[in-house]
Amino acid sequence: MSYALVLQAAVFAAAKHTGQHRKDANRSPYINHPLEVAAVLATEAGIEDERVLAAALLHDTVEDTDTTPAELEAAFGPEIAGFVAEVTDDKGLPKAQRKDLQVSHAPHLSPQAKLIKLADKICNVRDITYRPPANWPLTRRIEYLDWTERVIAGCRGTNAQMERIYDETLAAARRTLQGLNGCT
Repeated sequence: MSYALVLQAAVFAAAKHTGQHRKDANRSPYINHPLEVAAVLATEAGIEDERVLAAALLHDTVEDTDTTPAELEAAFGPEIAGFVAEVTDDKGLPKAQRKDLQVSHAPHLSPQAKLIKLADKICNVRDITYRPPANWPLTRRIEYLDWTERVIAGCRGTNAQMERIYDETLAAARRTLQGLNGCT
């Protein structure tokens, strides 16, 4: 594996996400999210494909920063830029439509993009469960879990280990949120 490519992607993503924060109560630095996505792939699922790991680090740059697809392609080549493009939402569309498109597009993603999508949803489920956006009520958090399940249904058959991690993460999240629901 070429660590240089993965480190180049980490540096690029960190620069692009400078000043951005997650929506959790602590306003965590945004770069933590792509780092966690890549870490799930590498450390929990044993993915060693540097193209996938680099694209995981870059997966939100076009969607959430001023990065253009052409800039990403110039820096990382068409293959990595393509994986990123596959998992990038069109922010010009209404949120409900973007969510529907993630569900309908998931079965048509490349295997590499499906790995990134799986890792992204694993991290998002963990965040929604344990570090939720400050203004999200419990019902919205539960609805989010349900939606990720529909997205991931289209990624099934890609990597049994990643799917197992997602299933375990989702089950733990549902138990935790049910416990919170019982306390209200």
